[in-house]
Amino acid sequence: MGSHVSKQLEKRKAISTERRVLVDLEGNSGETYPGSDYRPSDRKNWMAGLNPEKLHINQVVWPGTHDSATNKIGIPMITRPFAQCQSLSIYRQLCVGTRVLDVRVQEDRRICHGILTTYSVDVVIQDLKKFLSETQSEIVILEIRTEFGHDDPPEFDKYLEEQLGEYLIHQDDNVFGKTIAELLPKRVICVWKPRKSPAPKHGSPLWSAGYLKDNWIDTDLPSTKFESNMKHLSEQPPVSSRKFFYRVENTVTPQADNPIVCVKPVTNRIHGYARLFITQCFSKGCADKLQIFSTDFIDEDFVEACVGLTQARVEGKA
Repeated sequence: MGSHVSKQLEKRKAISTERRVLVDLEGNSGETYPGSDYRPSDRKNWMAGLNPEKLHINQVVWPGTHDSATNKIGIPMITRPFAQCQSLSIYRQLCVGTRVLDVRVQEDRRICHGILTTYSVDVVIQDLKKFLSETQSEIVILEIRTEFGHDDPPEFDKYLEEQLGEYLIHQDDNVFGKTIAELLPKRVICVWKPRKSPAPKHGSPLWSAGYLKDNWIDTDLPSTKFESNMKHLSEQPPVSSRKFFYRVENTVTPQADNPIVCVKPVTNRIHGYARLFITQCFSKGCADKLQIFSTDFIDEDFVEACVGLTQARVEGKA
């Protein structure tokens, strides 16, 4: 018992120390970078506002959500706080400016996060199609993967192609150098990551796992995650020469050995430091490598932080 208490005290001290590291870093470096003062007049149509004929796919800093379809997961007030990573529906996320969705499915096509489940993937597709019908120039990256420990839904690739066929941008390395206008009216880059089924092939309507990479570290320590994100990002090629999307996730994850296991209070340890991360990217010389930037519980400021840097790239200021 005493050993357990001692470990908990050590963990709380480590969390407190790591929070101070980020607070001090923010105080020393600030949160100003090219485009940091930019605010899109219409977040629902922010890509359109940056001129689709000028905005290249590899210039976009894509605001993304982690475990996107968990707004109604589990049982409210009982199991939901342990798995909920977003409070907004998929449609509302897209309207606020999200452009990368991270969706996990199980055998029956229901969304899941670990052992907890929520609505069918049909809800995600319906929300996405509603958003696409209300906009004209917004490109969305939809990543769908089979959750760990589950089998792939049967013939899921055919389902995605049938549901999104008219919108799908086919797997093609040349996409990265094109402008949004050159891809329209196609609007969705759908990355399908099955566990056992064959991966999508080159030229397919769907994209394979190798086109969306990240380096996930499972920790609830904010400075540890921040530094890991920076290290792995610095090792990537610049977006101008990359033929895949690379994601950085501004999140930390509840751990079983800590009393606080609800997602929101844990991820709040790093949530407010998204602009600091972008500032540090410039300080460390890797701002030209930042591409997909994802978060739990996305909000307007996170979107604007990404859109501002995108705008600066379009204007040749970053």
